[in-house]
Amino acid sequence: MTEELQKTPLYGRHVEHGGKMVPFAGFLLPVQYEAGVIGEHRAVRENVGLFDVSHMGEVTFKGPDALSNIQRLLCNDYSTLADGRVRYSPMLNVSGGVIDDVLVYRKAQDDYMMVVNAANRHKDVAHIFISRFGNAEIEDISDGICQLALQGPRAERMMQTITNQLPQKYYSFIDSVKLDGMDCLISRTGYTGEDGFELYVKAEDGEKLFDLLYRHGRNFGLQLCGLGCRDTLRLEAAMPLYGHEMDDTVTPPETGLDRFVKMDKDDFIGRRALLEMGKPRRARIGLKITGRGIAREHCPVIAGGKEIGMTTSGTHCPTMGAVAMALVDAAWQEPGQTVQVVIRNNPVDAKIVPLPFYHKK
Repeated sequence: MTEELQKTPLYGRHVEHGGKMVPFAGFLLPVQYEAGVIGEHRAVRENVGLFDVSHMGEVTFKGPDALSNIQRLLCNDYSTLADGRVRYSPMLNVSGGVIDDVLVYRKAQDDYMMVVNAANRHKDVAHIFISRFGNAEIEDISDGICQLALQGPRAERMMQTITNQLPQKYYSFIDSVKLDGMDCLISRTGYTGEDGFELYVKAEDGEKLFDLLYRHGRNFGLQLCGLGCRDTLRLEAAMPLYGHEMDDTVTPPETGLDRFVKMDKDDFIGRRALLEMGKPRRARIGLKITGRGIAREHCPVIAGGKEIGMTTSGTHCPTMGAVAMALVDAAWQEPGQTVQVVIRNNPVDAKIVPLPFYHKK
């Protein structure tokens, strides 16, 4: 018996606007609209795009031991996080592998919100509750939240037509902003490599927020965007995706996230395993496909006549052409080196290039 797919608070709007609905992480979400993946991708790079990201999970931590719990769960250091700021971190298992990668919002000294990936929500929440200690009230509020992402170089100008309460720094937020009577958290974050905002409201306000943004976006070239261009945008920006560039068997240093691991802070889950491992044996690299073909995930990467690793994500990106990311032997990460990617049993030439592939203008 298959589990019934969930619908976000915006399901009806997606159908009304011609979204092509597909299953993703237990939800029915639009993969694209009439403009298509390329049109939506370009809208985000040149104007502004609107995404439904309500499938993401939100967990709140409150009380005197809220910070201590977060510090134990995550390998980044949150003791220096100020109110109104956001910080990214992998969440590790005892072996040092990545359970998920999350964002933490600090509202006050004893009040935090953690945003987790949709596909990992229930696994994450179980891990959090098993690991909890002390005086901390932890609650999964995911089902009560609608989250929208507004991304692109014109996102700020568009939002200024709605409110003057906008976070100015990247990875900062303002809570309880009133938008047409709705209580909204606005953060300057995103998953596209462009400037933009992520907006959180109560689930029952989701359609009203969508309509407000859609209406104000008409003069700014706003395009509704689906999962397809969300993936091409994040790939160009070399943003790792859970289940691709990292999973329970991949450590943060192996996938290029070592700057988010603070070994000198108090003990955290996975710290001992990372200490015992020493230098990573694998590295995440960028590949520009120079031969004929498009690499997807799980394509073998060959150098010097032997397999050195596997692609983790790959496609033809509208801005950059055919590119891929791969996890390979640590000896093979120097930009300029040539390798081959096996695409449908055919070795295709590729070149190792620096990440990210794309830098915003």
